[in-house]
Amino acid sequence: QVQLVESGGGLVQAGGSLRLSCTTSGRASGTYTMAWFRQAPGKEREFVAVVSRSGISTYYTNFVQGRFTISRDNARNTVYLQMNSLKSEDTAVYYCAADPQIYNIYRPQRSSEYDYWGQGTQVTVSS
Repeated sequence: QVQLVESGGGLVQAGGSLRLSCTTSGRASGTYTMAWFRQAPGKEREFVAVVSRSGISTYYTNFVQGRFTISRDNARNTVYLQMNSLKSEDTAVYYCAADPQIYNIYRPQRSSEYDYWGQGTQVTVSS
């Protein structure tokens, strides 16, 4: 079992930056593939970015490529999502997810594949 707690959300103007954090407890985070998803009001939850267990490999959805960076620090049991050049359409609740059975990260991740979720953190981008 692992517990996930997100932080770092807030209100930012378009063009600004935020860094989200996801801290895990329980089993060592280095044994899980970690991902970020988001859900805007009235929309389905969608994949944002994923990072491998080692932190060496990453994969992003097209609409954040070049603007967002996912990383992890296994010594701190924390995964980060650095978000730059934010747009109003990035407004959503951002969720951290973990799973010990996912090995192929070089594709868009499906939320149904992830067993463990945080409670989410709100990101609001004003235009």
